[in-house]
Amino acid sequence: MTALDAAAARARLLDLIKELAVVHGKVTLSSGKEADYYVDLRRITLHHEASRLVGQVMLQLLDDAGIEFETAGGLTMGADPVGTALMHAAGDAGRSIDAFVVRKAQKSYGMGRQVEGPGVDGRDVVVLEDTSTTGGSALTAIEGVRNAGGNVKAVAVIVDRNTGAKEKIEAEAGVPYLFAFSKDELGLD
Repeated sequence: MTALDAAAARARLLDLIKELAVVHGKVTLSSGKEADYYVDLRRITLHHEASRLVGQVMLQLLDDAGIEFETAGGLTMGADPVGTALMHAAGDAGRSIDAFVVRKAQKSYGMGRQVEGPGVDGRDVVVLEDTSTTGGSALTAIEGVRNAGGNVKAVAVIVDRNTGAKEKIEAEAGVPYLFAFSKDELGLD
């Protein structure tokens, strides 16, 4: 599959999110909050066509914001396919960007790492999420990355629910919070 231009990739990804990922009905989010809809982005990040678009759109989002970084990832499991998609999109563009995974807690065995993959120590890092409600997962990932010596440059999510994550992350972590799509663009209120 050939990469689409940035606008076409973004438009196609938005269509796929609306078609495949938006589920209506009462749900309890990982934050414990209730909502009338759920955006199941794993239906996108693990989809054969959409995952490639996720990587392309997220890379373009970060480039447009002027964020320079060497590796990207976040808290397992929502961020894992986002980091992989971004790594592959960068590779397709001739760029070397690694991915990493942050465990919820440091391992008590093996190498005892909380951040897995190529090391983040001394490297510029972007923390990724598929979506964020309270910012808690991203903040956990930021703490893990910083403890491992990484320099967090930004947090980037596919869909922002507009529930305060941006404000909380920017205030508590002191890094920009970027998102590819707002819930308004998905027709959600």
